This record gives sequence, C-alpha cells and structure tokens, in this order.
Amino acid sequence: MNDRQMRYFIAVAEALSFSRAARQLNVSQPPLSMQIKALEEELGAALLVRTRRRVELTEAGRLFLASARRAVRQMDEAAALVRQSAEGKAGVLRLGFTSSVPLSRVFARIMRSFRAAHPRVEVELLHMSTRDQLDALVDDRLDAGILRPANGAQPRPGVTLHEVWRDRLAVFLPEAHRLAGETGPIVMADLRAEDFVMVSRPLGCGVHEQTVRLCAAAGFLPRVVQESRELTTVLGLVAAGLGVSLLPQCYAGVGMAGVVARPIAAADAASRLMLAVRSPHPSPVAARFVAVVEACLRKEAENCDEAGLGDSVVPAALDRTDGRRSVAPAKATAEIG
Repeated sequence: MNDRQMRYFIAVAEALSFSRAARQLNVSQPPLSMQIKALEEELGAALLVRTRRRVELTEAGRLFLASARRAVRQMDEAAALVRQSAEGKAGVLRLGFTSSVPLSRVFARIMRSFRAAHPRVEVELLHMSTRDQLDALVDDRLDAGILRPANGAQPRPGVTLHEVWRDRLAVFLPEAHRLAGETGPIVMADLRAEDFVMVSRPLGCGVHEQTVRLCAAAGFLPRVVQESRELTTVLGLVAAGLGVSLLPQCYAGVGMAGVVARPIAAADAASRLMLAVRSPHPSPVAARFVAVVEACLRKEAENCDEAGLGDSVVPAALDRTDGRRSVAPAKATAEIG
C-alpha cells in the first residue's frame, strides 16, 4: 500500500467513476484501475463494486475511505512540516540569552514579532553566560544567542556577532553611600578607594573586563571583594553594603531595594548586546530569527529617533550569503573570542 494507491482510491470513491477520477488525476484509466486492484489484493477485500453503469463502495470500502483520507491528510501535513522546517518556518529555535537581555526594551518586541511571524516555530529559551553561548553555538547546541561580550574582543571562528542594543554602564551604590546623592555623572577616580563587587570573569561577560579597563584609565585597579555568576546577585551584594559595582544601566529598572544607580562620566562606558549565529551559514530557523531582529531594530531605531533618544539602538544586518556583518563604518561592531 502506498500514497499513490490511497489517493487513487479516494478519487474514485468520491467521483464514483473511474473515468471521472482519471480525468481529475490527469492519468489514463487502465493504470488507475490497476492500482486500485493491487490495493484490494493487498488488503484482501473488495473496496469497490464495478458495473458498466456505476461504481459503488463496499462496506469495507466505506470503512477504508475514512482511514485513507486521514492517512493522506497526515502525510500532507508531515510533508508540509518538513518543507517549512527546511525553510526555517517550523521546528525549534534554540535561543540563548544573558541575564540583562530581557531587561532591554527591544527584547519583548523581538520575541512578540518572531512568534507572530512564525507560530509553528517553538522557541526554546536558554539562560546562559556569554562564554557558554559561544561554546554552544560552535557545538551546534544553540541556533542563536543574545549576549554581552567584551568590547574589542577577537572573533571566534564559526560564530558571527552583530550589534543589537547599545547602552552604557552605570555605577550601582548602596543607598547610604556618600556618592548616592550626586546629581551628575560620577567620575571613575572617585571610586578609587571603593570595594568592588563584580561579575565572575570566566563567564565571558564583557562587564568584568570593561570595569577593569575603566578603573585603569582612571589610574587604579578595582579592589574586588566578591564575585558572582549572576548580575542580579551582584545587585543584592551591593544592597548589602559589600561594595559598589559597574553594571549595564538597564539593571536600574530591576528596582532592587537599597541600591542607587548613577551615570558614569567616562567615554568608554558604552556596552553592547550582540546577536550571535553560526557562520558562514546559520540554520534556516536562525536566519528567520535574524530577519525578524533586523526588522524590529529598524522600527526601534525609528522610534528612538522620533523620541530624541539618540544612538541607543543600532539596526542589525547580516550578509545572508557568508554570515559576515554588514554595517556602515560608523556602526562598526565587536566580536568575541
């Protein structure tokens, strides 16, 4: 029994005529009759009663017709699903993200847009550090990732990163700190004597390296009293008075009690979220995700321009042929090793 035999039988059963069914199927009548006969022989039962004037379904034929229709429909659905998967329109998107990603304004727009555009794609969200995401992409355990690498880090073979979101680091202080009530940006030199709570360096998050670089530019190295794998834990330690910390300014929206965020007066305080995909050829579903991200970022950039928010959002664009970044020089991005 095969797909063609079932389709032939359904056509004859619905038309109750071999000649009409043959015309509908665009086949000659003898092969059609042969396929129906072969089907009956395999099943060991007559499905149709043939006379010179008419064709009728037997009881076995009526029972088989319902099952044949269901089987053909399921085969068609399976074939369509495979085609959609090959095109990135169905399947699973394995998406990694770091702690700060859900706090960025554009993340919710991206996820809503992708789900609306590709309802047959299941999104598997995986909370992972920057370093773990890069390893997972290389090992084909992720399709895409949104992460925060160190600025100016060297590229890793097989992974392309593109800028998604641009913000700045801020200094987070216990609310009773002497600098918490300052109205203007804090100068890094004012933190020389402070204890620092920092995110663990092995995670690959660029915040650790950027903190050290900002402190060094001000003429000192941070005195680290505690490290944590989670940036939200860092906030809790700041609230407990263990020290100060430099974190992306989006963490000010967390609303951690006992913590005050102040801007930093430093030119190198910019921080970036990056979209990572395998290169040179991302998976079909990852390519679809990239397209949605591009569209969302263009819209977000337009909104920011209209609101006068400045260059806080950067539209992303990936070259679909070789996975390389495609941006204007003024929007040059960094990749991570």
